[in-house]
Amino acid sequence: MINLFNIPNHIIDTSKLGHLLHGEAVEKFETAFAEYVGASHACFANSASSLMYIALRSLNTTIRLPSIMPRVVPNVIINTKNRLEFYDDIDWVGGCYKLTDKIWDSAQEVSKNQYKNKATQMSDVMIFSFYPTKPVSSCDGGMIVSDSEYTIDYYRSMINNGSTVGQSWDIEQSRIGYKMHGNSIQATIAYNNFKNLEKKNSILEEICLEYNDKLGYSNKSKHLYRIRVKDNKSALEILKSKGINCGIHYQACHLNPIFRNCIYEKRSLPKSELEEKQTLSIPFHENLTKQDLNRVIENVKKIGTV
Repeated sequence: MINLFNIPNHIIDTSKLGHLLHGEAVEKFETAFAEYVGASHACFANSASSLMYIALRSLNTTIRLPSIMPRVVPNVIINTKNRLEFYDDIDWVGGCYKLTDKIWDSAQEVSKNQYKNKATQMSDVMIFSFYPTKPVSSCDGGMIVSDSEYTIDYYRSMINNGSTVGQSWDIEQSRIGYKMHGNSIQATIAYNNFKNLEKKNSILEEICLEYNDKLGYSNKSKHLYRIRVKDNKSALEILKSKGINCGIHYQACHLNPIFRNCIYEKRSLPKSELEEKQTLSIPFHENLTKQDLNRVIENVKKIGTV
């Protein structure tokens, strides 16, 4: 079976991690990651969703999202008591987008100097995910980066129950926070995968060019390779029967009956509604062989794209 994603396996000797919750592994990863994306400071948490929750929890505003979107994002918006509105953008998938003023969601992209290239103010934050299928994978986890030390100190306090980090007898609590900190195991796995990111991306660029050439697309994402077919659900099953695992990224959130009751302004989004039926992600990872690629391309051509 040709897998949609590759999730690297790791063996970790926990006796070498020191502190399992706030050890050196977390600090090393924060420093290296911030430098790579072009930010001055970083804070590692248990998930990107947790960081997004803290970022949005007191805004009391209307947040506009592309409808073709993972359900987790509108879920966080509703849970933080913000108003939800969708717009018709199907091209952002696989990249970074501006969630709202000063807040960037980059759960699907990790590229060199991207914070430096996109941030317009020192206090801008960018949130990354280390969910197992993301560009830098782990057993979940998230990172928020900024050029503002004050901003990152705030997030670091909020994910640690509103307290400073240190020896238990030295910790001071300055606010009501949450238990959302990442741990050394998550950080170790993510850091090990992060160190291979440039090599992985180089391979993915070659695979993307091959797909583009043979399938007639001009895709650029290093996270997903999406095609459009007449009926994605039937195509998914046909390809699965040929030993090729695919996925659908994503369904149109504005059609989800759970979210429809929370939408601030309901509107027709024709591109998203069509995309929900047609978008299909085909295998796209660094372990694909030339034989795998040829097999995927051959079977996709038999189905036909639109």
